[in-house]
Amino acid sequence: MLPPLYRALSWPLAPLVTAYLKRRRLRGKEDALRFRERQGFPGTVRPLGPLVWIHAASVGEATAMLALIERLLQARPALEILVTTGTVASAHLLETRLPARARHQFVPVDLPRWIARFLDHWRPDLALWVESELWPNLVLATHVRGIPMVLVNGRLSAASYARWQWWPGLIGPMLKAFALCLAQDELQAERLRRLGAPEVATVGDLKAAAGTLPVDRSQLEQLRHLVGSRPLWLAASTHSGEEEIAARVHRQVAANHPGLLTIIVPRHPARGDAIHATLTARGLRVARRRRGEPITDKTDVYLADTMGELGLFYSLAGIAFVGGSLVAKGGHNPFEAARLDCAVLHGPDIRNCTGMATELAAVGAAQTVSDADGLAGAVSALLDDCRLRGERAAAGKRVAVASLGVLDTVLMRLGPWLDPLAPVESVGDLTPCCRI
Repeated sequence: MLPPLYRALSWPLAPLVTAYLKRRRLRGKEDALRFRERQGFPGTVRPLGPLVWIHAASVGEATAMLALIERLLQARPALEILVTTGTVASAHLLETRLPARARHQFVPVDLPRWIARFLDHWRPDLALWVESELWPNLVLATHVRGIPMVLVNGRLSAASYARWQWWPGLIGPMLKAFALCLAQDELQAERLRRLGAPEVATVGDLKAAAGTLPVDRSQLEQLRHLVGSRPLWLAASTHSGEEEIAARVHRQVAANHPGLLTIIVPRHPARGDAIHATLTARGLRVARRRRGEPITDKTDVYLADTMGELGLFYSLAGIAFVGGSLVAKGGHNPFEAARLDCAVLHGPDIRNCTGMATELAAVGAAQTVSDADGLAGAVSALLDDCRLRGERAAAGKRVAVASLGVLDTVLMRLGPWLDPLAPVESVGDLTPCCRI
């Protein structure tokens, strides 16, 4: 009875939700120009031909899907793809990285009328849901229309699993709506089974198979020229609290490494003003990339508060602390740093990428630090020993490259639903595909 009750209770909430979204829009958390997409209104026409809809929560999940999207479109020229996410940051990322025949829309809020409007327009032929971004009305309305659904890269945190155990009458029908759930590991598979998923397989973490982050080579050479021979390190995908740690690390490491340059790439570039204020209040001289401020001999911290350039700074730095791990965010993908020749450092909270971090640690390619002092010591050691830095980077790259087979397994599992829609064509058979 819970799904009908949930649906009935959500019907009259549209005015309240609209007011809430408008407040978020004023704070920059909703896209002002594309606001109506959150109400199910389409931002573009539906393409002709079979359409696969991929729903991801935010930046991390969307990035993990890019390699899958590219492989699908390359092998199946008749296929079109719709990607939905719920955050402004993910929309900005996908705007520059989605290939032709793929487009992005904001996911509608989980209200019946808005969902119906979305599904009426897009009419997907297959829906792929990423990790654990499950909305009851959206899942069940898609299922009722006979659209096959597969959960890919399935993962439930311990907290999410515990919460869903209190609502078996809601999570059970949702998971039963999926034709197949592809879990990241056996722990996740067992959690999904216990919550009611009938068909579950363990295939590995698709984030581990994400393609190498793009690097603008001309920008890289320009930055190398500006940096020169200065020692440097990178704090990547940082969250609130980790920039303060990076500032402390800079002070400690710079005492023995004159001219040290610290680069900070925040997970959410919109926090740039607040981060700049935090760093300057600590007496650091900061240059901001978003403002076009150059790195000079006097720059202590280069704040790269832009979107989609993380690969550029991994390629530049060689030493990378991967954020979200010294605060309670679960960490971010360390293979992105390893594939671009970085010695990897991270904090103890790596629940979002445990498998990848474990593989790197097993070959000595990554080091766990617990606080600012530990991070400062690790950065200093790597700056002092270029041989150690090179060995760790090489070992990490070997592990990260070897993980690409996960993508092949996922594609094979999706075959029974994809083959009737858009048969595979060999690379030699591919021809340009034009649509009006």
